[in-house]
Amino acid sequence: MKRINRIAATLGVAALAAVGLGAAAVPAGAAQVASAVRVPDVIKVPAGNRQIALLQARGVQTYQCTSGAWGFLQPDAILSSYGRALVLHSRGPVWTSVDDGSSVTAATVASSPVPLAVPQLLLKSTGNRGPGLLGEVTFVQRLNTTGGLSPTGACKDGTTASIPYTADYAFWAAVPK
Repeated sequence: MKRINRIAATLGVAALAAVGLGAAAVPAGAAQVASAVRVPDVIKVPAGNRQIALLQARGVQTYQCTSGAWGFLQPDAILSSYGRALVLHSRGPVWTSVDDGSSVTAATVASSPVPLAVPQLLLKSTGNRGPGLLGEVTFVQRLNTTGGLSPTGACKDGTTASIPYTADYAFWAAVPK
């Protein structure tokens, strides 16, 4: 458990440094806004699942130049509710609870384009760790995205660019039988 907390703390510091923002930068009560937004059919969660959390993310999408072209490297974000940091989002993609160390790793199953922003996504869990907030997550939705698009134009190999983005993340678990 100490190792999990150390990893979570390290990710949190990295995300804060990369973004230059604290969790308090997320407006209180903003999470309710996402529930009113229309979710495209292609990224809707299948029946038999219930939403267990809706959190606002502020972070960066990091890209690296390889062979003269930009390619996605990793996300780094802090997910908050009412100004309180609850989850760290990092390469994998993986989401880790800062409260209980539970985590979910997921893979994209569908996407929906957003003008001038990274796409909205539906991701399916490929693994969970520990009991707690994320221990039973079956699906993750990335909604209401802004920013985060890859740089354009020529680049020098090995160069990285971290582009700020925001999104709402909805976490889903199977309905108990």
